[in-house]
Amino acid sequence: MARERDRRLRRGGRRGRRPKVCQFCSGELEITNYHDDRMLRRFISDTAKILPRRRTGVCAKHQRRLAMTVKRARMLAIIPITEMLVRK
Repeated sequence: MARERDRRLRRGGRRGRRPKVCQFCSGELEITNYHDDRMLRRFISDTAKILPRRRTGVCAKHQRRLAMTVKRARMLAIIPITEMLVRK
């Protein structure tokens, strides 16, 4: 019993997690072009990697389009290809 309760709590409680909704499908955001670096930075990590769908909640169709847009912005140096990592 205790194991089952612990497992359930680790997964997100009794109710579970709220399903992520694609911001592009709902009309909250729009992939207009690669010049909007503030919008694109929401979908890249601090090391400048493209975040996965499971983390951002974007649908597959828009994730492919978002990846293409980020890559175009990288080619034109609007957003960085990688962030400099300082190792101690």
